[in-house]
Amino acid sequence: MEFAKALTAEHFICLAGLVLLAYWLLKTSFGAKALADAAPRRNSMPFYLPLIPLFIWFGPVPMAVLAAEELTRDLLRDWQIAFLDNCIFSAGAVVTTAAILLLARAHFARRLRGFGLNVKTIVADFFAGFTNLLTVWPLIMAAVILTTFFGEQIWGQDYQMQQHQELELITEYSQLPLRIIIVIVAVIVAPLLEELLFRGLVQTMLASHISYAARSSSNDEPRQIRSELGVWLAIAISSGLFAMMHANPGHWPALFVLSVCLGYAYEKSGSLFRPIFIHSFFNAVSIAAALSQA
Repeated sequence: MEFAKALTAEHFICLAGLVLLAYWLLKTSFGAKALADAAPRRNSMPFYLPLIPLFIWFGPVPMAVLAAEELTRDLLRDWQIAFLDNCIFSAGAVVTTAAILLLARAHFARRLRGFGLNVKTIVADFFAGFTNLLTVWPLIMAAVILTTFFGEQIWGQDYQMQQHQELELITEYSQLPLRIIIVIVAVIVAPLLEELLFRGLVQTMLASHISYAARSSSNDEPRQIRSELGVWLAIAISSGLFAMMHANPGHWPALFVLSVCLGYAYEKSGSLFRPIFIHSFFNAVSIAAALSQA
């Protein structure tokens, strides 16, 4: 009876995720056949192409944020400065997203549809994205628990994982305009931009070049295996880059696990909408959890 009372919604979510994860492992021979029927995305991207939107995102946008903070430091309250920062972030994301779409349209076979943006798959990707996140949720929680455990061993029992800056803002300030813009950025803007960049461009570029090198040096049977390994390597590298682009190293293990799920969902479905929905759901859950704890 006491055990039943101790169960929470999070326990049931993790249990459902474990069932789905076990089913996926059995269905794919423990991942060995997970990408067996994944179709490559034909493109003519040079290896340096993703650096163009990366330069826009990590160059002019942070500089604009810093300039705005310096100019408004004595004029606006802290929450208003945070609101302005998010507005600049959103404007920069629109410019960067536009650049990515133009590059994809020019370098992918079938243009944006070949890139993974086919509106006919949105509904299916929405529900599949929810299922995919539920499947990987136990692994994300395991990464968080292990990170906390090792953090306590290294820095002491007082170690706690720091919240994301946006989660700190949304719990610290109750002003509705700030909370609205943070939700928009976290649930719509950031997932869209980051998936187009890290999955659409970076992962595809890596998969194309690594898989091509593997195919050109193998005979028929090893060629298929090496190609799948090349795609997994591309997923791992792009996931590592995605995790390290976030400021708090304590978040990197969980973000890496999430990113591998995002990369796999993109390769398996061929649709960018699926990882976008997974990313959006994850951020929405994080915001809801932060607000409920606050």
